[in-house]
Amino acid sequence: GFWDPLGLSRDGDTATFKRRRSTEIKHGRVSMLACVGYIVPEYVKFPGYLAPKSGIMFEEVPNGLTALAKVPGAGVAQIIAFAGAMELNFLTADPGRAPGDFKNAGRLGIPFGGGIEDAEKRKRSLNAEIANGRLAMMAIIGMFFQDGLTGSAWGDWLLYDDSPLRSFAPDPGYNTLPDWVKPKNGFEGLIGDQAPLGLWDPLGFSKDGDIQKFRKRRTVELKHGRVSMLATIGYIVPEYYKFPGYLSPSTDLKFVDVPNGLKALSVMPAAGIAQFFAFIGFIELSYNKELGEPGNYGKGLFGLGSVGLSASVSDPDVRDRKLRAEISNGRLAMVAIIGM
Repeated sequence: GFWDPLGLSRDGDTATFKRRRSTEIKHGRVSMLACVGYIVPEYVKFPGYLAPKSGIMFEEVPNGLTALAKVPGAGVAQIIAFAGAMELNFLTADPGRAPGDFKNAGRLGIPFGGGIEDAEKRKRSLNAEIANGRLAMMAIIGMFFQDGLTGSAWGDWLLYDDSPLRSFAPDPGYNTLPDWVKPKNGFEGLIGDQAPLGLWDPLGFSKDGDIQKFRKRRTVELKHGRVSMLATIGYIVPEYYKFPGYLSPSTDLKFVDVPNGLKALSVMPAAGIAQFFAFIGFIELSYNKELGEPGNYGKGLFGLGSVGLSASVSDPDVRDRKLRAEISNGRLAMVAIIGM
């Protein structure tokens, strides 16, 4: 509903409300870009030089807040100048337009981008944008917080020794590089024992010390997390894009006719749902055979080995960081998809 716990809109001032909504949308858009800016450099960076005169290459610029110490002062000035030009000259508010709607910008505030003509689709996209923007504002603050305390936005809380939340609880561990060999002596924390909470097991499932049970539960957790990440994307993407043409020519059902979310099940042909079950069953029972540690099916990063692409991560530190990030993101996605 209309969430205003501080009663900022209680005075009924339309102009003030419009200004606050414009600010909210702007901050949401900037935060969405900022989140993408944190994630993308983990996987790809531009080739060549960022500052030829200073001899700084793009690949030498660290991710996150520490990048500010590496970028030359002239580069920081350019960023500020560009943001100022966009704010003061290009994306100027028009009293005759809705908050966040600019004459020379389209969808998502993209300069010279196209708008959405269909009124219902436009309303749905605007609602999705403001919701995603609110989520991104929370996400980027979390990234800043974690980056500032640990030097990384991706779960390296072990670097933050002063955490008051650290539990120091032991974790049934196992060798993650490259394959399962044997449980480590005792119960040592590795993947999944994510600081600051350590081994968070309020129901005591791991108290019996049974490594095989722990391994089975970790496999299930990873699988559910991966499915939830895909499901979350599956909720978001159709708000902005759907395939052209027919989903089911025999029933005259087009992709654009399929609603988003749970309602899609009501218009899907039974044969289509049967295909889902058959494909999932094939992947689960026949194709994916576990190799080594839980969640490793020998298909490489993101399973790209299934389509003939070599995507293995050989660097031990990078691999460990990605595995920790995956399980953290999977846990978040499980909570997110339930909320959706």
